[in-house]
Amino acid sequence: MLLKRLAPPLSSLARQGLVRPTRTHGRIIQYAGKRFNSNPQSTGQYAPDPTDQNDGGEDRGRGSKNDDPTLKSTILKMLETAATTAASIFILGVAGYSYHRYYKYLILDKMDNAFNPGDPALEIAGVVSGKHQYNHEEHWVTRDEQPRIDDIVAGRNGGHYYLMVGEKGTGKTSMLLEAMRKINGTGVAMFEAHADLEIFRIRLGKALDYEFHEDYIGSLFSIRGPRDTTALLDIERAFNKLEKVALNRRRDHGRPLILIINSTHLVRDDHDGQDLLEMIQQRAEQWAASGLVTTILNSDDYWVYERLKRYATRMEVIPVKDLPKDKAMTALKKYRHQFHQQELPSDVLEEVYKQVGGRLSFLNRVAKSRDIMQTCAEICRAEKTWFLNKCWILGMEMDDDVMDEQKYSSAAMVLAKALVEAEREMEIYHPELGHRLPEIPLHKAREIMTRADFVQSYDHDNIFTIDSRAMVRADSVPMQRAFREICAIEGFDDHLEGTLQRIGDIESLGRTRELTIKDLWNSGKYQMVMKDTIGMEKGSIEFSIAEK
Repeated sequence: MLLKRLAPPLSSLARQGLVRPTRTHGRIIQYAGKRFNSNPQSTGQYAPDPTDQNDGGEDRGRGSKNDDPTLKSTILKMLETAATTAASIFILGVAGYSYHRYYKYLILDKMDNAFNPGDPALEIAGVVSGKHQYNHEEHWVTRDEQPRIDDIVAGRNGGHYYLMVGEKGTGKTSMLLEAMRKINGTGVAMFEAHADLEIFRIRLGKALDYEFHEDYIGSLFSIRGPRDTTALLDIERAFNKLEKVALNRRRDHGRPLILIINSTHLVRDDHDGQDLLEMIQQRAEQWAASGLVTTILNSDDYWVYERLKRYATRMEVIPVKDLPKDKAMTALKKYRHQFHQQELPSDVLEEVYKQVGGRLSFLNRVAKSRDIMQTCAEICRAEKTWFLNKCWILGMEMDDDVMDEQKYSSAAMVLAKALVEAEREMEIYHPELGHRLPEIPLHKAREIMTRADFVQSYDHDNIFTIDSRAMVRADSVPMQRAFREICAIEGFDDHLEGTLQRIGDIESLGRTRELTIKDLWNSGKYQMVMKDTIGMEKGSIEFSIAEK
């Protein structure tokens, strides 16, 4: 008790330098030389530990020697800290590198899985959907081009890439889907093109099951992520990955992959669109030469062929036209029986073919309708209305503000009139072969219109079509009938001639310059001297007020 009362506060002992704190054991605080209870009975004082039998001399000497900061202890602490930091960095680096390698493997594995049996394009098109299996005999009419398409999609024809060209509704996409159905989409990826390159990029990534590094966790720690780039660079990155997958597939299966780009004509014919087609063609040429990937481009417009023709060495063109008469009547008969369980007589089939031709989209609409002949009339009327709304002419009374639009319309009318006049020199309908639409070479059509830049727009608007042989004709049989009916309107020739005359007058006025001369009163005169390019006088003109 006396020791407890006599023990000064530890803080005062520390200030006087008499004691030095070393370590704490539970509730016992040890100072150099003495141990004190940390829970004294009197406030502010600490009692010595009764279990401490050491007088403290030896501890004071050893404690002061160990607790003094020395160079050796500092170096040891630095080495310990450095080792801890190095171990942390090493573990982080190993983890990051392992994730990076795993992610690259995952990309290739996902893309390889995109070419396994089953394709989303087949499911979306309803070719194979759950319990309802596709019935070839009821839904399909075999075309002459189908066996060739089957061999290409199945990978049996390598060394080339292909461009399918034909009018809208001729069955190009249906043939591709049919060929994919026969192999259950194995080794095939198909997607729809788009005018916007970003949407094109997304659709390509969906078809290949490629995320363009958008799900890469490393982008969270980078200042500029992998997606901070253009759509063309992303598409190039996807093609690089596709090439690696194709190499592995060729080694394992011995057949090329098939990449189908549908509706290629939707790509804009501008700088970005041309760069995209050029990049696709470069890859297609390289892949065709090595047998890695067979690229199939499907287009409704001729300009895609015109663009690819420049650098094409391994490209083959597959033209797809309307069905001939016998196949068209067979298709209509099958479609009608499928939808209405009705057998159409031969004279009705003949009349339908005369009005709408062998276009599969038109035959499908007619087969589904209740009134066949009324539907045929509606199709012809719709084609005629479309042509008039896009290209009708306004005559001599047109305003000069619409001259550019009237140039486009009048050129179309001139070409339509030329096609109608060409009918008089040929047999347009053969009893066995069917329709034979009049056609004009592309260069001749440009000469007739006196314009070379409008034909591509007509092709895109489905008014005229340009086939793979560079021949221009009406887009369809109903459109040719529309040309014939419009040119037969009373006074049409005079109306067209008046429009052309008005366009010429407006252009002449635009090229004419008016000179106004003032201040000719009191017998004032102006004299103008004409000189040639080298300064020699060629004559003079004098302006004055005529005397009354």
